[in-house]
Amino acid sequence: MNCRDLSRFLEEYVAGELPTDVASEFELHISRCGNCDQYLVQYRETIALGRAAGGDPGECPEELVQAIMASLKAAK
Repeated sequence: MNCRDLSRFLEEYVAGELPTDVASEFELHISRCGNCDQYLVQYRETIALGRAAGGDPGECPEELVQAIMASLKAAK
C-alpha cells in the first residue's frame, strides 16, 4: 500500500469497515510512513472537533473537502 492508496481507504479504516487484510496493510503503511500517520491523527482530530461543535463530519461540502485535499497536496 502506498500513500495514495491509504487516502482512499481512510474513511473506511476509521469507521472500522475495512476487510482485515486491507486494514493490516493500512496499519503496516502507517507504521512506516510518518506523513500518513500524522494525516490519520489529523483526520481523527477533525472528526472529533466537528462532533464537538455539534456538526456531522459527513455534512461537509464536497467543495471544501476538495480544497483541503488540494492544499495538502500542494504543501508536500
